[in-house]
Amino acid sequence: MNGLEKLTGQIDADVQKEIDAALVQARSQAQEIQSWYESQAQIQVEAIRRKGQQDAVFRQERLVDEAKMQARRDILATKQELIGRAFDLALEKLLELPEKEYVALLADLAVKASSTKKEAVIFSQKDRTRYGKTVVTQANEKLGDGHLTLSEQTRPIKGGLILQDSQVETNCSFEVLIHLQRNTLSAEVAQVLFKE
Repeated sequence: MNGLEKLTGQIDADVQKEIDAALVQARSQAQEIQSWYESQAQIQVEAIRRKGQQDAVFRQERLVDEAKMQARRDILATKQELIGRAFDLALEKLLELPEKEYVALLADLAVKASSTKKEAVIFSQKDRTRYGKTVVTQANEKLGDGHLTLSEQTRPIKGGLILQDSQVETNCSFEVLIHLQRNTLSAEVAQVLFKE
């Protein structure tokens, strides 16, 4: 049996060599596969990191652009508000004119706005009581052959007047006149206010 044992031992040794060689080859292939996947994972990690950095830069730029846009909108809104205040102040200044200047201004308005020289002049309740007759008298004198009349009606206007000829009214209230001038004068007011 010695020969059989020897032969079996030799077969066992050969099989063990093949197993060991297969294990070495399998471990080597496993190491190569693991190295390849690690390098692929590192490439993907680096790509994700770069994309994350690019996304962060893009997001930061977008946020900065949005903040700049909002700042421009806020500045524009503030400028519009200040321009509106300037026109409101102009209305206040007109309403605060000394009596003589105020009456002369209203009489001039009536003369310039009159198309038939026969209109009824409508005021606010306050102006009708205080200045109505004087304004109509001065306007008729300036027109020469004017026949403007003081209307019994009043309107809820702050200042100025309205001329009425049958069904046609010409609104010369300060509010309307300032509103009409606002579109054409806003740019000039902005230049004065903001030195643009």
